[in-house]
Amino acid sequence: MKQVSHRAIPFSASPVLSLRLPLWRSKCVVFLLFLGFAALAVRALWIQGPGNDFYQKQGESRYQRTLALPATRGKIFDRNGVVLATSLPVRAIWAIPEDAPSDLADPKLEALGKLLGLSRQALRRKLAEDKSFVYIKRQVPLDVAEQVAALDIPGIYQRKEYQRFYPEGEITAHLVGFTNIEDEGQEGIELSMQKQLIGMPGSRRVIKDRMGRVVEDVDELVSPRDGRDLTLSIDSKLQYIAYTDLKAAVLRNKAQAGAAIVLDAHTGEVLALVNYPAYNPNRRTQLTGAQLRNRVLTDTFEPGSIMKPLTLARALDLKRVAPTTLINTSPGRYKLDNATISDSRDFGVLTVANVLQKSSNIGTTKIALQLKPEEMWDMFTSVGFGQAPEIGFPGAVAGRLRPWQRWRRIEQATMAYGYGISVSLFQIARAYTALAHDGQLLPLTLFKNSDHGNQASERIAGVQVISPQTARQVRQMLEAVIGPGGTAPAAQLADYRAGGKTGTAYKHAKGQYDKSKYRASFVGIAPMSAPRIIVAISIDEPSAGKHFGGQVAAPVFAAIANDTLRALNVTPDKPVQLMAVANSVQQNRLEANR
Repeated sequence: MKQVSHRAIPFSASPVLSLRLPLWRSKCVVFLLFLGFAALAVRALWIQGPGNDFYQKQGESRYQRTLALPATRGKIFDRNGVVLATSLPVRAIWAIPEDAPSDLADPKLEALGKLLGLSRQALRRKLAEDKSFVYIKRQVPLDVAEQVAALDIPGIYQRKEYQRFYPEGEITAHLVGFTNIEDEGQEGIELSMQKQLIGMPGSRRVIKDRMGRVVEDVDELVSPRDGRDLTLSIDSKLQYIAYTDLKAAVLRNKAQAGAAIVLDAHTGEVLALVNYPAYNPNRRTQLTGAQLRNRVLTDTFEPGSIMKPLTLARALDLKRVAPTTLINTSPGRYKLDNATISDSRDFGVLTVANVLQKSSNIGTTKIALQLKPEEMWDMFTSVGFGQAPEIGFPGAVAGRLRPWQRWRRIEQATMAYGYGISVSLFQIARAYTALAHDGQLLPLTLFKNSDHGNQASERIAGVQVISPQTARQVRQMLEAVIGPGGTAPAAQLADYRAGGKTGTAYKHAKGQYDKSKYRASFVGIAPMSAPRIIVAISIDEPSAGKHFGGQVAAPVFAAIANDTLRALNVTPDKPVQLMAVANSVQQNRLEANR
């Protein structure tokens, strides 16, 4: 067979490859390739070196999350350790709308709506929101949250939170207050002590998948610090006594509202502070302003005759009068600067003690006019009038006390018996501590400052505003006010000697006094042998036929004071023969109230 020989063809023989390019182009290509590899090398060095932290953070942001660890809000206790406010664990149900089922007819979504009390339309609105996170419902009880979790609905998740609970309900509502859904104080102690109660939330870092599920804990950054517990000065038993008696009086007298406060005459601690109408802080739907007002601290009023003991105390202290000094109040009317001051009747000639017992406006006026305006003003300011109480409570008002330089004689006279000046019930109760504590004005507090529980607490020192002798003289006069011939026999206690002063004032509206609207008040001290408590009562616009302080407010004092002293284990100091009289008075009062 003939062999065929193959001739080798040179590589450069191809017409394409035989084309010679300019040398500069090849060098340019090589240079560009070099620059590209150099840029890649620099970029790699940047990513692995100085820029590493940035890219590490960017990567972690895709899968790592910092979760807040909520701190538990501090509890609030009464002076004996009874819980007034606590935080209960609950759950917030939230969703990623784009991951949730779009068909609202889905049986699981229907079950979710029923469990959470949401209509299909409400649930549709929430899941239709163009957000990556939306709350479905907050503060869901744990048992309901467990049922929600059992439905295992895609895109529906839970987070831990707390709900505030108030075991005493409306009885302590105005004092303790409440928080909002974000656990922030809105009223009362919850608001004023927000920083102490809230604590400090913590945080932890976790790895999550795209569904929001925690895959792994990385580390705990900051541990949560729970809020501080607070112990108030009030006694929940005494609070209940005061609230039930006040509520009964408001309803019985068909009044607009009422307020009461009980003070420890030794320490200045507030043992009870109540208002009516009230509200349940655990169910705050359809609240009104009238329900929310803490009238003891935020409402001011013209006090009327409960101011008279302070005016007389100043005159006695400056030796302008003595308890036996005679004052002529005839004929029951007194002209002063073209104005007429009247008494309920012609009392004739009265001693200073009788002026207080009979509550004579004319007698008080004549005593007040023996004082310089500055001297009266000094007395009123020394007991705290015209100044906001320094107790750290939101809304505590200063009242109104005009500078003495602008007083006319008629204004000095009317202020002496409680018109032309405005105070809060809290302020007037504090002023009476000077009478109960041998002339020393006590600083008041809403927080417990003794470790004696319900036992007799140690006396603390106050600011001396009148002499001890003057304080004792006025206390003797106050005791006569509730005795035979006084304006408040209904204030007598069954087991204890007591004393106090009634107040009945017209309400001021639209620039003038409305003679059809009254505020009935009473401030009392008990027991008189060794004052332990001060009780102040105010009933706004009684309209059931009685409106005098001795008829409306004095019986409330008797009920609250007697039960409070028994609860405090205070030994009765009333002579046995007088107990029978007091029991008879109380029985008649109970029958009249039925």
